[in-house]
Amino acid sequence: MMFRDKHILVGVTGGIAAYKACEVVRRIIREEGNVSVVMTDAAARFVSPLTFETLSQRPVHINGFAHG
Repeated sequence: MMFRDKHILVGVTGGIAAYKACEVVRRIIREEGNVSVVMTDAAARFVSPLTFETLSQRPVHINGFAHG
């Protein structure tokens, strides 16, 4: 298995691709990898952080990037 015992950080930003990131996390977990997810505030408007917490079995970190 490609992801077995690997530690992977997935960064999710706002946009329709946030939904695809759910499938990426699901596949890594299925292949016994360890996933941590970091999201922007905008991404959390597309996909709930709870979704990624459930899929990754780890807390999700939300990073509010300052604009300006």
